[in-house]
Amino acid sequence: MTQPALISVTRSVSEGGRSTRRRNSEAVMRNHRVLERQPSLRVSLLVLLVMMCFSSPATRAAERTEQEKQIDTAISRALEHIASKQQPSGAWVIDQFGESTAATSLAVMAFMSAGHVPGEGPYDQHIQRGIRWVLEHQQPSGLLVHRTGHGPMYCHGISTLMLAEVAGMTDVPLAEPCRLALTKAVRLILTAQSVRKDRNQMGGWRYNPSSNDSDLSVTGWQLLALRAAKNLGCDVPAEYIDLAVDYVKRCSVRGGGFAYQPGSGPSATRTGTGILCLEICGVHHSPETLAGATWLIQRPLQVNEEWFYYGAYYGTIGMFQVGGDQWARSKQHMIPLLLNLQTEDGSWTGRNGQERGMGTTYCTALSVLALSVEYQFLPIYQR
Repeated sequence: MTQPALISVTRSVSEGGRSTRRRNSEAVMRNHRVLERQPSLRVSLLVLLVMMCFSSPATRAAERTEQEKQIDTAISRALEHIASKQQPSGAWVIDQFGESTAATSLAVMAFMSAGHVPGEGPYDQHIQRGIRWVLEHQQPSGLLVHRTGHGPMYCHGISTLMLAEVAGMTDVPLAEPCRLALTKAVRLILTAQSVRKDRNQMGGWRYNPSSNDSDLSVTGWQLLALRAAKNLGCDVPAEYIDLAVDYVKRCSVRGGGFAYQPGSGPSATRTGTGILCLEICGVHHSPETLAGATWLIQRPLQVNEEWFYYGAYYGTIGMFQVGGDQWARSKQHMIPLLLNLQTEDGSWTGRNGQERGMGTTYCTALSVLALSVEYQFLPIYQR
């Protein structure tokens, strides 16, 4: 039996994990400036900061709610399942298509979202083998794809996002190859965005690098990848992000929600996508986002929707970024729904439409990414 996900979370405190240490350091500096202005608060606030930074893992674990403990257990079981599905090559598969850079990248990010990173822990080799397999399948053009039956830009966006997160979270020897591959991958995304399109389609992406139209689904992955790469210091000119944000806004629907393409109707899955894209790009609490959040609370994602796990990923992380009452209400619906859908072997599986043929790695990885959102290990999803 491997270590439960909670051990990975508390390990950051006891062993000085990068994410928790960075957030605590930022908190100390922020409060130091307050103390300089208000000396009378120094003693009590310093005591509070020490308790926050150095409380024991056992104490923190005891403070977790029953639902949080259920999430920890669910994620631990899910990661065991994902690990068992890795192929001898190092890849993971989409059942319909075989070995896939998208499935492999989602699996790697699922491990990392629970605090497991290359170079340490029980899943070290699973993660490193997966990363190497993706790197080996980058084409000379920069495209990160092996086999796909729908659109290579899906695989490319997901894999580019993964490489940016790996490069930003680890200093193992794999970090430098990830950065080199990331540079080529980002260049391809920017080139694909620059293909001539009519005004309504400008700024977005679709299935192929040469596509002259766009949709919100493919655009979501490219935008997350660009944002993560920019956070890492890659050369992503601001105007490219701005053009993509404009496209996402054009997919918003009067009355609330987001559509697959401008002019069509909203769905829960696309609404989550639109919300997350705008929030990640710093367009916080825009009118389109708030209207979308209200729409999603009134019409929450249901299990019988065709792209349920895709929607669970985008909707949960997007509403977490919105925060406040909107996140509390969305969480009240989505977290129990996901927990109740997990099977005995720790996996999740698609029930409707094309997700039925995607296999358990895809569904399970997206579920882990949704459930682990409050861990805040992956940099791109931190508030």
